[in-house]
Amino acid sequence: MELRQLRSFCMAAKLRSISKAAEQLGCGQPTVTTHVKKLEEELGTVLFDRVRRPIQLTSAGAALAKLAAPLVEGIDALAASAAQAADEGPISVAATYDIIPHVLLQAVKGFQSTHPHVHLRIRSGHRDDVVRMVREREVDFGVVPGPERSQDLDFQGLFRYERVLITPLGHPLLQRPLESLSEISQYPLILMERRTYTRVMLETEFQRRDLAYEVVMELDSMDIIKRYVALGMGISVGPRLAIEADDLNELGVVGLNHLLPVEQAGIVTLPGRALSAPAIQFIATLRSVLVPAVIGH
Repeated sequence: MELRQLRSFCMAAKLRSISKAAEQLGCGQPTVTTHVKKLEEELGTVLFDRVRRPIQLTSAGAALAKLAAPLVEGIDALAASAAQAADEGPISVAATYDIIPHVLLQAVKGFQSTHPHVHLRIRSGHRDDVVRMVREREVDFGVVPGPERSQDLDFQGLFRYERVLITPLGHPLLQRPLESLSEISQYPLILMERRTYTRVMLETEFQRRDLAYEVVMELDSMDIIKRYVALGMGISVGPRLAIEADDLNELGVVGLNHLLPVEQAGIVTLPGRALSAPAIQFIATLRSVLVPAVIGH
């Protein structure tokens, strides 16, 4: 006895018509007829009185309909609920502290306008924290700066991750082309906390060149860093994605592509892990809506 046979029988019993049942189920009339006949053969009894029109249930058919109808309806409701749950998430995403307020925020705005019922969970962390969350299946995928080359993870590039020098307007470093990192190291620095990706790279380059430098302020937000730089408390090096058009009214911004590596930021996933339809759609939003805005800085 198969579910599709019971479904055909219950629909025919409800509508008192094989043809109407076939139409309602979206299949051919011979299919419904075959399903009912196979049930009758398996049960060894007649389920419908086909002489009268519309067809009538026999006593055995009425007993089976009473038992089977709630079962078929329950299974169909379960399937519908499962499909709805798959369509509505949740989606779990992890991203680094610099990507969440600038890159991911734009993607979330675009995604929620087209998928208002999808539940989105976002976690933040340093780059290695995000990678760990992906590896330990705490999130569906991560968005990180710099390529991920671990053999147990997949990486899909999304946009160029560039660094810029951030100074107050009128700062001496804006008066001439920047030729070396030693020019930057001479000024007080306001940087993100120690484990952040750009700071690690900058300090590594300073140390490799044996340059002395002073970090006068450590903060956990590029937006706050920009405010203190504008006040003249120091200069900073950060990702270009943190620079908004309005920032140029009170900050000087100089590209550092000639002094620091330009990398790909992108999505980290576990190989072979199937993503839900909403998660795939969110990644599509990152690609189609977000990337042009980031590259356009």
